[in-house]
Amino acid sequence: MAKRDYYEVLGVDKSAGQDEIKKAYRKIAIKYHPDKNPDNPEAEEKFKEAAEAYEVLSSPEKKQRYDQFGHSGMNGGFGGGGMSMEDIFSQFSDIFGEGGSPFDSFFGGGRGRRARRGSNLRIKLKLTLSELANGVEKKIKVSRLVPANGVTFKTCHTCQGTGQVRKVVNTMLGQMVSTSTCPTCSGSGQMIDKRPPGVDSSGLEHKEEVIPIKIPAGVSEGMQLSMSGKGNAAPNGGAPGDLLIVIEEIEDELLKRDGNNIIYELYTSFIDAALGTTVEVPTIDGKVKIKLEPGTQSGKILRLRGKGIRDINGYGKGDQLIHVNVWTPKELTKEEREILEGLRNAPNFKPNPAKGERSFFDKMKDFF
Repeated sequence: MAKRDYYEVLGVDKSAGQDEIKKAYRKIAIKYHPDKNPDNPEAEEKFKEAAEAYEVLSSPEKKQRYDQFGHSGMNGGFGGGGMSMEDIFSQFSDIFGEGGSPFDSFFGGGRGRRARRGSNLRIKLKLTLSELANGVEKKIKVSRLVPANGVTFKTCHTCQGTGQVRKVVNTMLGQMVSTSTCPTCSGSGQMIDKRPPGVDSSGLEHKEEVIPIKIPAGVSEGMQLSMSGKGNAAPNGGAPGDLLIVIEEIEDELLKRDGNNIIYELYTSFIDAALGTTVEVPTIDGKVKIKLEPGTQSGKILRLRGKGIRDINGYGKGDQLIHVNVWTPKELTKEEREILEGLRNAPNFKPNPAKGERSFFDKMKDFF
């Protein structure tokens, strides 16, 4: 099922500012919040959909990429799956409050233990044009926080393992009960019991890890992919963050990318253009031979169908466009000049003004 436009999901225009986007998201999030709609899968899906839209549109960088490429530019899923409830409550605590629910202070409860999530890691990955076009498997070395060996945990004595603390306030209207994240365990419900020497209070340590990643065909410069759970681990046993991979393109000396098409500038002599010839040109899959028909004009574009880049959404492949440039020498020998002078008035070297043609020799003057 195709994803809805993020602006449509939040009910805002593309020109909407951050305050308007945040206000629209909060309204929808409260409407479909799980605490208000228990055991309602449809409401839960709308809640997640709105969170995904807000996660993109609330970031100027992601919003710009989405405006330019649409959903294909946000293809960050190695396995997809979208945002989990824990991701939503963790990332958007400014929307829901510390307890994760705008209804906690009214119902005096909360959603139970919610451990703090580990932070994301971001790396840049440089790829050649061929790797971008065909996809590639890479192994990258990442230094990330992981649980240290020998660390054990015990139940938090402040919240008794619930991850939240309750506060009762007497008012003229009676007792009001509010909840908030436990300050001792940060919502995990656990505390470190024992730790080896050299391990800090978080129970984590830096460790280098080689992670294999598979880059899909059709990715482009600036696109961000993510690997769930491959970021830093969280203190006290919370869910790990994600590994974010930002794609960078290594400029090719001969081939240029234009969307899903590949551009190649072919320079040929006027003799080969006039008589016709077979030339070898590079493509992202290796060299191929093409035929220049006799009388090929400078500026002609030849098309190699299917020799471009595969669309990341699976809509086929682009083409390779070959721009023909007829090269004119700037220096001639006496013999060469005499030959050309003899051809100056030949019928086939004269243009047809009615067709807007210029003579071959007039064109040559542009290069001197």
